[in-house]
Amino acid sequence: MGGSVSIVQLIISIVLFFVMFFGIGFLLNMLLRMTWLMTIIYPVVVIFIIDEVSFFDYIFKPGYAWPALWDKILSLQFVDIAILSGGFLGTIVAGIVMIILRKQGYRMF
Repeated sequence: MGGSVSIVQLIISIVLFFVMFFGIGFLLNMLLRMTWLMTIIYPVVVIFIIDEVSFFDYIFKPGYAWPALWDKILSLQFVDIAILSGGFLGTIVAGIVMIILRKQGYRMF
């Protein structure tokens, strides 16, 4: 990711990732009735966001793909980590909201 980011862009990006992954997590929870599914899947989504390697390279060229991913993870800036953490927090909040709604008697599909 990288580059220079103003504080306004950072705040908007964090909120955007939070809302986007809250919505995705909420919909998956509602449709599949698996509360923490998106929270478990989120690290894979992050890998697809930050990597520059094809998905099949992790299977067919693991000696190249996994070290490249590790280097990419270690080179993340604070801004990148903050934005991606906002998305992860969104998935957690979606799970908590779903648990609260189910305890209050709401049934989704």
